[in-house]
Amino acid sequence: MTDTFDFVVVGGGSGGCAVAGRLSEDPGVSVALLEAGGKGDNWVVNTPGALVLMVSGKVNNWAFDTVPQAGLNNRIGYQPRGRALGGSSAINAMVYIRGHRADYDHWAALGNTGWSYADVLPYFKRSEDNATISDEYHGKGGPLSVSNLQSDNPVHDIFLQAAREAQFRIRDDFNGAEQEGLGVYQVTQKNGERWSAARGYIHPFMTNRPNLKVETGAHATSIIFDGQRAVGVKYRRGKNTFEIRARREVILSLGAFQTPQLLMLSGIGDAAALAKLGIASTHHLPGVGQNLQDHPDFVFGFTSDAPYFAGLSFPGLSRIFKGIMQYRRERRGPMTSNVAECGGFLKTRPDLEVPDVQLHFCTGMIDDHGRKPAWNRVGFSCHVCLLRPQSRGSVWLQDADPMRAPAIDPNFFGDEADLDAMVAGFKVTKRLLDAPALKAIRTSDVFTSGIESDDAIRQVLRQRVDTVYHPVGTCKMGVNDPMAVVDPALKVHGLEGLRVVDASIMPTLIGGNTNAPTIMIGEKAADMIKAEMRAG
Repeated sequence: MTDTFDFVVVGGGSGGCAVAGRLSEDPGVSVALLEAGGKGDNWVVNTPGALVLMVSGKVNNWAFDTVPQAGLNNRIGYQPRGRALGGSSAINAMVYIRGHRADYDHWAALGNTGWSYADVLPYFKRSEDNATISDEYHGKGGPLSVSNLQSDNPVHDIFLQAAREAQFRIRDDFNGAEQEGLGVYQVTQKNGERWSAARGYIHPFMTNRPNLKVETGAHATSIIFDGQRAVGVKYRRGKNTFEIRARREVILSLGAFQTPQLLMLSGIGDAAALAKLGIASTHHLPGVGQNLQDHPDFVFGFTSDAPYFAGLSFPGLSRIFKGIMQYRRERRGPMTSNVAECGGFLKTRPDLEVPDVQLHFCTGMIDDHGRKPAWNRVGFSCHVCLLRPQSRGSVWLQDADPMRAPAIDPNFFGDEADLDAMVAGFKVTKRLLDAPALKAIRTSDVFTSGIESDDAIRQVLRQRVDTVYHPVGTCKMGVNDPMAVVDPALKVHGLEGLRVVDASIMPTLIGGNTNAPTIMIGEKAADMIKAEMRAG
């Protein structure tokens, strides 16, 4: 038996949940959503502070590695990606950021009609249910709950005081008229609980929307074609293989790593490269898997005896235990923390038109994505990432086995200009961290003590930089571009019945966290598809 639906959405991440949820609002349209992971609805997902249990390991996480990075002293990097309904919105730090308006205007300038800031703002607003901000930039009543933090951490005031002392602007809303400045982030939470894309778009309708079928534990292995038209998907559950058919479209929403992987496994990509793996070409499309972009990120770390931070020490664990009790009682306190509570956007040079670095100030000591526990070290961290790197990486197949992880090469510091820009980002972040308010609560500088010269900074950057979890671009949107994979309607060039709806379509990396933009892409895709159906 083969099930048939109007639309088959492959990948239950941020884009997939949004497009499947919106398409299935029409009772006359049937939608199947395939997700390789689980339901993403248990306490470890819903409790914000539990993100540390997921990001550092394999709970709801693909936990990919990169290939050795020449620009990072040949280190192997780490790429956590969500493996559950909600995708990476089920395991991320919940920071609600859209990027800079100039990012979208640039997409439109590249020929991607319909993707300017004015075009996409209505979809950001449509997706959003902002608990506190009401103005022309924000939405109410959308599926994605956005709120202020309920961690009640006094370190917010210390961070803001340090920002003032370092003469940086204070910004109350990074998604309004202006982005530059520092402040406390809004988060995708509601009443102190994580609000993933699945919680907004899918979970409420899994039992009462008969035209929506959600299959978890379903690992897609190939796209089924009839000539040049996508008509279905093969997937595995356990040791069994199944087929599911699409009358109208197959929609790929597996993310920047696994969408190009599934395309290549299905014979869509560089024909010569696929032939070497024994994969017959369905359609030669050399841009598949190319143009990978990600934010290179450096983390400062400081020990502190101030009573604001959790950690693996007696006082730190005591705070965690008290926080769990408070969370169970009132959904407030440390367990509602997204860890990256404060931050913002800065320019490393005053002549820049837009901020070029982003900070994430964390209420704990973080080393190697939390994979190296800082035993008996309580303190805080501060990330600085480069927002628009020049380096371009790629994703490709290790072999023709669909269950094997893809080979991931972000090519960090492949362009030397990125290293120079990160040196400037290091210095501007140090200016904040050395401000009196923060210096007063530091007891030691763990990673950067004595690092002063540009050469020393470059050395420590190569030793410690890795991702801040924002890979995009591997199925880029474009017109009259031989490396473009999809058109502005997100349809795969040269094929029929096949669309891509996730962060892989971004032609260039946006200046900020990528979760909200990916949900926006899902909203806009659903709107375009509905318009096409109405037009017949």
